Amino acid sequence: MAATFRHFAINADDVQRARRFYETVFDWRFDPWGPPDFYQIKNAGEGLLGALQARRELKPGVRMAGYEVSLGVADLKATIAAVQASGGKIVMQPYRIEGVGELIYFEDTEGNLVGAMQYDPGVFD
Repeated sequence: MAATFRHFAINADDVQRARRFYETVFDWRFDPWGPPDFYQIKNAGEGLLGALQARRELKPGVRMAGYEVSLGVADLKATIAAVQASGGKIVMQPYRIEGVGELIYFEDTEGNLVGAMQYDPGVFD
């Protein structure tokens, strides 16, 4: 079951400061989307979705540092089963993002937190 690198998020203590930095350094464009202080990055790479968001905890006591990645998968239920069978742990149960797909976060065997998203048809067409 192959996975595709599809999404990255930049976690920030000061979202507006981080936005100004990436706009200036990389000429990225940020569009507000969803909750306050959440932005989609529109021009970071073909076939790649990006986000800028406030730092948060996905696992109690562990604040997301730096960048995080999400992998695109064909079958989220099969991915959950494979993560658990291989010694990983699901830290966020499936969460539906309307018009995008269904997302989980898991912890791998090394303690890394990773997202896996089964995207809705047409998201990358």
